[in-house]
Amino acid sequence: MKANYIDSVQKQFQYYKILGEKTFEQLTDEQLIYQFNADSNSIEMIVNHLIGNMLSRWTQFLTTDGEKEWRNRDAEFSSINHETTLFSRSEFHNKWEKGWICLFKAIEECRQIDLESIVFIRNTGHTVLEAINRQLAHYSYHVGQIVYIGKILKSEEWTSLSIPKNQSDIYNKEKFKQIKQRGHFTDEFLGEG
Repeated sequence: MKANYIDSVQKQFQYYKILGEKTFEQLTDEQLIYQFNADSNSIEMIVNHLIGNMLSRWTQFLTTDGEKEWRNRDAEFSSINHETTLFSRSEFHNKWEKGWICLFKAIEECRQIDLESIVFIRNTGHTVLEAINRQLAHYSYHVGQIVYIGKILKSEEWTSLSIPKNQSDIYNKEKFKQIKQRGHFTDEFLGEG
């Protein structure tokens, strides 16, 4: 089970990582820091939150509580004053990579026996399997927000990250021409299918 589950979840995390990156590539620096209003989050803020969460949850994943004392969750959602601080795309990218590296390293270190072990997040026990699934759902939720904001900002210039509108029939016809085979839904997207 470990190999199949770990392989599958790694591919799913990779899929959401790439969705975020393919969105960032389509946007300007100004669009990455755009906020609809004071109560909404910019893509940069969502990324700061994701990275703060990743570093907290996945650092010493099997041995310490997933909510680290050093994490400042509220600061992750603070708006940076871009009038006095220049937005740096390379810094943005480096933070993004740092969080994902931490996540993938922790998952790779999981063994079959670990999947039923108990880890804690804010003193609430989860099996390792449950904790991984919790984070997968959390990250896909926020990456979906990133993609949605990107799509709104780009409007007609948006390049679809899935099956484009009104092209499902064409896509399905091509898929059903292929021989049935075992695979992961991300294989084609990740270049493995």
